[in-house]
Amino acid sequence: MSDDLIERVRKSISSSKRIPLETVTIDSDFQQLGIDSMDAVEILFALENEFDINIPDDDVRSVRGVRDMCVGVEKLLAAKAAAAETQAGQ
Repeated sequence: MSDDLIERVRKSISSSKRIPLETVTIDSDFQQLGIDSMDAVEILFALENEFDINIPDDDVRSVRGVRDMCVGVEKLLAAKAAAAETQAGQ
């Protein structure tokens, strides 16, 4: 996954939760950062806006940390790009 993607996810988490960016690392889990389920929902909305994606509710349940969030966003971006490519080819 790209450094740009990781950085954008970290910034979204940092600004949503109002915690210093340097405390949000790729290996941070939400419990360490003091992020509860309500905070996670707020972060998800921020990520949906940041990346122009829709995060399915089922995917949210398995997210426990920053790395999980980055992997999920990366998959959704790849699916979005593939769908756009398929549409463009028609």
